[in-house]
Amino acid sequence: MAEQKEFWRWPESNWKDPHADWKSAKYITVGVDVGSVSSQAVIMADGEIFAYGNMRTGSDSSNSAVNVLAFALDGTDMPGERMDYAVGTGYGRVNVPFADRTVTEISCHARGAGFIYGSGVRTVLDVGGQDIKAIQCDENGKVTNFLMNDKCAAGTGRGMEVFSDLLGVPITEVGERSFNVKEEPAAVFNTCVVYAKSEAIALLRNGSTTEEVLAAYCRAMAERIYSIVEKLGILPEFAVTGGMAKNRGVMDRLMPMIGVNSATTKWDPQIAGAIGAALFGYALCQRGKGRKK
Repeated sequence: MAEQKEFWRWPESNWKDPHADWKSAKYITVGVDVGSVSSQAVIMADGEIFAYGNMRTGSDSSNSAVNVLAFALDGTDMPGERMDYAVGTGYGRVNVPFADRTVTEISCHARGAGFIYGSGVRTVLDVGGQDIKAIQCDENGKVTNFLMNDKCAAGTGRGMEVFSDLLGVPITEVGERSFNVKEEPAAVFNTCVVYAKSEAIALLRNGSTTEEVLAAYCRAMAERIYSIVEKLGILPEFAVTGGMAKNRGVMDRLMPMIGVNSATTKWDPQIAGAIGAALFGYALCQRGKGRKK
């Protein structure tokens, strides 16, 4: 029997700075963001990124935290016990076994966005696996206001994964293929994953192409996200974090609605929450709150 292809599966990744000398750093801090769909670990040496890992969250939050830290450390010569402080964030933050404290993902994404996009960022959109958060912050990455949707897969990373599997399109191709249409279709009526799936099947049966259905769903997700950002208000500079930032099928439809361009970064926008967590740890170390050796 042929193995069923998992179209939703996105590529996991890790990275290390080949030029960094972690041994000369005063403080090594770790941020771990355990989300409902993905987990990230960022290792910082004196407030600069030394290494990170980004992988799928498993069925157990504790194991996911341990595994993603090991993934970030893979290929480095840094021992795991070298860390001076570890901060857990995200959906499974209370289950990070080696964390010294936890910080909400809203605070961490605001702080992390300021690091990867620059201190000029004032509005952060985080589209996670199960929710959408619009956040306003100051020049220090401190949250001044925020708004989030209810816990629903509509318009989130998990919703896109479900659609990818339903249509048999690799999730890394969804954005590009959604623009392979002669005319932009109307958004699907409902972004609720259950109803949207039924609507998508009906559209296919009525002659719509796979790309037209993808376009209709990407537009629906963009409209869903915009409704939340609009309620909060948009202060430039605007930045997007989370895995959806890498899906141009949604982002390129969202930005004209917002009326501003998103800031750009060399970093993976999925690691913003973990970066913020590691930065919180670094600040605590500077205040003398690090682990006693």
